[in-house]
Parts: sequence; structure tokens; C-alpha cells
Amino acid sequence: MKRTMFIGAIGCGKTTLTQRIENHQIKYNKTQAIEFSSNIIDTPGEYIEHHNMMSTLRVTSMDADIVVLLQSVIDKRLVFPAGFCSMFNKPTLGVVSKIDLAADPQDIEYSKKLLLSAGVKKVIPISAVKDINIDQLEKELN
Repeated sequence: MKRTMFIGAIGCGKTTLTQRIENHQIKYNKTQAIEFSSNIIDTPGEYIEHHNMMSTLRVTSMDADIVVLLQSVIDKRLVFPAGFCSMFNKPTLGVVSKIDLAADPQDIEYSKKLLLSAGVKKVIPISAVKDINIDQLEKELN
């Protein structure tokens, strides 16, 4: 698997996705600092929500092969500014997370548009809790 860096808002599912991919028990665990595991770099949501910390994301991405932006389907905020991916000298991928909680299929499309606006070329909708499309994501990351 490519060395993957997950970026997203607080509570968007980065750590849960890490647990799913690494076949660990799914349990809530607030990420307080950047966590490096076998092939995943899990970043705290505060790093994207507090703009003065964005430079840390750029520096940390140097250790990654691919940067994955996560947008929760239940979070309607514009988390990633337009063109956000241009700050990385790495391939990027978008993930719409928590699709099992979508009230309407249009919610998934809305989240997808936010990620495309940030600059990703491809978006995969997933649910780490329900194991939906994780195999497709893992294929993309291999």
C-alpha cells in the first residue's frame, strides 16, 4: 500500500478509516497529534480547521505517497478551500465518508463537489463502519 496521508475535519472518519484498513477494532479515538502507522499518516482535524496549522500538513505530506482528503457526508461545511490540493506535490484522492448516514443521495453528490473543488481528480464514497467501498479505496491505494 502507498504511504497514505489522511486529511479532514474533526470527526470526519480519518481514524476509523485507518482502523478499518489496518484491520483493527473500530473504536472512537480522538487523534491529538499526527499519528504514523504502518502505511498511514492520520492527521488531527484541527490541522485543517485552524488555517495557521495548514503549513504542518504540507510539511508532513513529504512523507506520503498520496494525500487523501476526507469529507463527511453529514458535514455541509466547506472544509477545503478551492484549489487546496495545489499545495501538495503528491497525487491526491477524495473520499466522501460516512455515506451510511446520508439522508439523501444528493448529500453524497454535494460532498463530492466540495472535494472536486479542492482539486482532487477522483472521489470514492465510503463507509468505514459499514465496510462500504473500502475494497475499492484499498485498490486505489495499492
